[in-house]
Amino acid sequence: MSPEIILLLVGAFAAAFVSGTAGFGDALIASAVWLHVLAPAETVPLVVSCFFVMHIFMLASMWRRLSFKYLWPFLVGGTIGVPLGTELLRIVEPDTFKRVAGIGLMIYGAVMLWATALPHITRGGRPLDGAVGMVGGVLGGFAGLSGFVPGVWCTQRGWSRAEARGVTQPLILTMHGMAFGWLAVGGMVPPETGTRFLIAMPAIAIGAWLGVKLYGYFNEVRFRQCVLTVLFIAGAILLLTPGGA
Repeated sequence: MSPEIILLLVGAFAAAFVSGTAGFGDALIASAVWLHVLAPAETVPLVVSCFFVMHIFMLASMWRRLSFKYLWPFLVGGTIGVPLGTELLRIVEPDTFKRVAGIGLMIYGAVMLWATALPHITRGGRPLDGAVGMVGGVLGGFAGLSGFVPGVWCTQRGWSRAEARGVTQPLILTMHGMAFGWLAVGGMVPPETGTRFLIAMPAIAIGAWLGVKLYGYFNEVRFRQCVLTVLFIAGAILLLTPGGA
């Protein structure tokens, strides 16, 4: 088995397991592994195609357990942001973004794990939620990372895990689908994506199933700790990930 196939399977399983548990983080984890053997322009189409399919089945299995009352502003903003992100992918290497985002995620995750009594953000309402969704859409089109900024925002809003996941899960699904569509129309989906997709999907199915099973064992406090830990680890992974093959 070649190193590429091994890393495809490892990244697929790890990303699906984390996403099944926390509701987001698939692109961060998968990219951190896959960028060791794939270039950024090869990684992004694979990320959004693989995890688009994963989130369809994951969302279907959890539909009755989630609350979607905060979702629509994020979808509106994300829809605006995705085309901007795919255009950025044409002209900008993700290295600078990864460094800045990695440092920011590590600082935020560490501070929020330590300072549990910080006040939640209650101002801004739906317009601000929509702006956060647009940032997620830009990052989704640029690097497949549509979920981590909304994930941070939902935590800071103080929403329950059912409300937070009711935002991140369908938002990531929608942004991945849109991003793949824009990339395909722009001729930015390599022919090898289909083969790699088929290789990765069995590992994704197993990882997502296990993650969703584990999700049921978390209470609100543990869920928050899990999300913040994922953010910290994801930030470290972004800083350690090379620029691609």
